[in-house]
Amino acid sequence: MGGTGSFFYAGAVTSDPSSARLHVVTGKGGTGKTTVAAALALALAADGRSVLLVETEGRQGIAQLFDTPPLPYEERRVAVARGGGEVKALAIDVEEALLDYLDMFYNLRRAGRALRKMGAIDFATAIAPGLRDVLITGKIKEAVTRRHDGRQVYDAVVVDAPPTGRITRFLGVTGEMSQLARSGPIKTQSDGVMAVLRSPQTAVHLVTILEDMPVQETADAIAELTAAGLPIGSVVVNMAAEPVLPDEDLARAAAGELTGADLTPALAGAQLPGGAELADALAAEVVEHARRWAAQDALRAEVDALGRPTVELPLLPGPVDLGCLFELAGRLEEHLDAAEVAA
Repeated sequence: MGGTGSFFYAGAVTSDPSSARLHVVTGKGGTGKTTVAAALALALAADGRSVLLVETEGRQGIAQLFDTPPLPYEERRVAVARGGGEVKALAIDVEEALLDYLDMFYNLRRAGRALRKMGAIDFATAIAPGLRDVLITGKIKEAVTRRHDGRQVYDAVVVDAPPTGRITRFLGVTGEMSQLARSGPIKTQSDGVMAVLRSPQTAVHLVTILEDMPVQETADAIAELTAAGLPIGSVVVNMAAEPVLPDEDLARAAAGELTGADLTPALAGAQLPGGAELADALAAEVVEHARRWAAQDALRAEVDALGRPTVELPLLPGPVDLGCLFELAGRLEEHLDAAEVAA
């Protein structure tokens, strides 16, 4: 899963997900973006790679998925991937990120601690919400560019980012900061962050499900990200259900041409009780399934029309556990390998 290159669609540059090093995962609430981010981290860590999975919203969703204690503001290993790769996770704490920032550029960590005791940091981030995003994206950039003994510390960084309605603002706020600061450390840091976010090494992946609102939000987010010059990776269709009937039978049922009378002989042959009443109930269930599938298929066509590399992940039964994450990671590995070949 190495390689370089970009996909080009509708005049916009789209990052090749197989060559990006920073993977930003967003999606409408309820689409499973945290699960997808965790599975993507496992996929990228295969074959001995080192990956950092970053949580930005303080929900400790990553800790729950990997069944670990709540994550502190330090990088901790949460999983070993196929081939001995390693996934570490970090839950960004805004106050600690600000202390890092003050120490890195102004040597003011001690003063920052005093401000925290006074409640000044909470006050600052409350009256200037954009400051929170500046600090988070700054920490992400530091992890992406960090080197040790001349080598990148992480082969990839995966970010469980804010939802689609806020993603363009989240990624672009540091650029606004750069325009306000004409010189000095803030200007330098802001320019450095945006240089990473707008480069081919970044890919913003959008998670959706086959429902009207998530698909529309995905399309809107792609338009906003493109206008902001931010590189788009793949669209991940999550929790995609498989049809339980052949295409011909699905089409017939969706058209309302299936009735209980069509099922009665089979039920009688199987010696199932219930007779015509059971047959009518089963027929109604089949028609509902077929029409739901037809509606999803129409939305699948809308996703395809977005012109982005797309991967579907299946709807898995029961709660998501580590086994489920590895199953989804396998699907994403195949997608990354296919993207590398295409590039």
